[in-house]
Amino acid sequence: MAKLDRKAQDKGAGPGRDVTDRQVGLEEAATELLRSKRKRGRAGRAAFDSEERYRLITERAADAMWTVDMDMRPTYISPSITPLLGYSVQEAMAKSMQEIFTAASFKLATKLLKEEIGRESRGQKDLARARTLEVELIRKDGSLVPVEVKYTFLHDAQARPVEILAIARDISERKKAQEEARQSIEKLIRAMEHAIQAMTIVVEMRDPHTAGHQQRATQLACAIAREIGLSEEQISGLRLAGLIHDIGKVRVPAEILMNPDGLSEPEFMMIKAHPRLGYEILKTIDFPWPVAQIVLQHHERMDGSGYPSGLSGEDIVMEARILAVADVVDAMASHRPYRPALGMSKALDEISQNRGVLYDSRVVDACLTLFRDKNFDFEPHTKVGTSLDKIYHGGLQSRPVVSQSGQQSQASL
Repeated sequence: MAKLDRKAQDKGAGPGRDVTDRQVGLEEAATELLRSKRKRGRAGRAAFDSEERYRLITERAADAMWTVDMDMRPTYISPSITPLLGYSVQEAMAKSMQEIFTAASFKLATKLLKEEIGRESRGQKDLARARTLEVELIRKDGSLVPVEVKYTFLHDAQARPVEILAIARDISERKKAQEEARQSIEKLIRAMEHAIQAMTIVVEMRDPHTAGHQQRATQLACAIAREIGLSEEQISGLRLAGLIHDIGKVRVPAEILMNPDGLSEPEFMMIKAHPRLGYEILKTIDFPWPVAQIVLQHHERMDGSGYPSGLSGEDIVMEARILAVADVVDAMASHRPYRPALGMSKALDEISQNRGVLYDSRVVDACLTLFRDKNFDFEPHTKVGTSLDKIYHGGLQSRPVVSQSGQQSQASL
């Protein structure tokens, strides 16, 4: 029996045991294979889920998305291209970028693209860098749509650019709102300008002998400003300031303004107060430009000999330095109650001789260039008796004058 048991044990340790061991091994292998397949399945589902998520995002986004290769050939276009441009995806894929962009927009886009490729070739890589530009695209029906395009490079494993990803957003509503805002601002500015013109008429009604002076001075001042390269924004402020630079004279008695016998010292001092009086009138008006400051400083001089504050050099705003020269030129060239016109030749000699002393050198040079090289002349409608509209849309000017001794004389008022 003991032998039988031993044999049975021996038999259990023989070929049958090997089969069992092999089955266990297969089960373990199968289990591991299943576990591995499940892992791969989860990874595959994750990849699928990720791809599906991105597909849904691109296909349902309001912004149109596309990719092109480095030769600008489309490799993908999202369905949002249809509401944006009217093309189906298939139709859009058959179009070149040059057919979809307006000529000017395509030129701009390719220029910026070359700049980006240049940076890449110089090793200035920034995988997260994106450029944004506004362009016009051509719809299927031929109409144009303004879009904001943000684009970036897609890189391969070696960080080389292989494709360009672009996202385009229709900004028609934004452009419409901007245009409406611009028109509203223009209306406000026109209303302000008409109010300024009314002030101009008030000044000239009190001093008819100098009628047209502010318009002529402004006309010349604006021409000088353009000659030396001031921005149109600065010129707009200068124009308004020039039209009313003598507004402070409304507080000077008319009999002093029109005195044909010259002024006594006290009367002269009263007139010299007009820049500050004008500043007091204008300082509470919320102009988008330093109009009140320009009016205050238009009789200041570069060497500090002017009034009312004795400012010098860079302490005088550029617009006031320009208006000072224009003011002197027209005042000397024009008739005054107490003297005949001195003539343009003497007016230009005055600013030339005092270039860099009383008057800004750049401003003087620009003024001389206008008269001597570019045949500048005042517009006919800046003469006495012109309508407000003609006065404004023509041009403008001002007045001071300084004697050759360096002191401002009554001729410059």
